Formats: sequence, structure tokens, C-alpha cells
Amino acid sequence: MLALVPMLLALLTGCGPETTSPGADGTGRDTVERTTGAPDRAPSGMDTVKVTDLPPEAHRTIELIDAGGPFPYDKDGSRFGNHEKRLPIHSDRAHYREYTVDTPGLNHRGARRIVTGASGEMYYTDDHYETFRAVIR
Repeated sequence: MLALVPMLLALLTGCGPETTSPGADGTGRDTVERTTGAPDRAPSGMDTVKVTDLPPEAHRTIELIDAGGPFPYDKDGSRFGNHEKRLPIHSDRAHYREYTVDTPGLNHRGARRIVTGASGEMYYTDDHYETFRAVIR
């Protein structure tokens, strides 16, 4: 009976196990796809972007987020305050976390970020928080 509790919890929260597919990313390497319960649509009125349409550097950032790091920048994984209020408002001030998406040719963090929410949502900005698009996985 106790063995069923984690399975029921996963079903109720929309979280499931990881699945591995050999070479699903076209590289011949195994890739891990997480079943997370992340929203498959954007908050009302927000633009969207499919993960496959993001720049390659964003794919690497998402892989690191899914793996829990390690991250190349000290600020990656830090709280994103949503001070601009361009993302949905949450009462939990620690709801959002931000991660750097490298920009080729720059020797600093640049303007591109992935912001994740505690509910599994993910957003992309390429203009340092001026605009966001919800990432559809």
C-alpha cells in the first residue's frame, strides 16, 4: 500500500518519471525527457515559443535546468522578482528562478534568459525582461 503513495502523488501533481530516448535529439546520445506537469499553453494573452524554436544555447540552458545544474553563472537559479510584472503575479516571492542563455560573441551574460516558475512553467526573454514568451515543451 505504501508503495502506491508516490505513484498516486505523481498522478495528482502531474509529475511523472523521466523517460529516456536514444538519440531523440538527433545527436545519437540518449536524451532525457521529463514529464513535469508544466503547462502546455501560455497565460492568457502571452506570446508563446516552442522549445524547438528557441536558439541552440537555450536548449543547453534547459538541459542544465532539467538536470539541476551545474550552471555556468553564479546568478543562475537565483530568485527572479518579476518586478516588471510581465509574468503572472504570484504571492510567493520565490516563485520564479532565472537562468542565463549564452549569446555567442559576448564576454558577459547578455540579455537572454530562461525564467522558470515553481509550477513548472517556463518563459524566455531575449531582451532582458522587456518581453517574455511562454515556452511550450
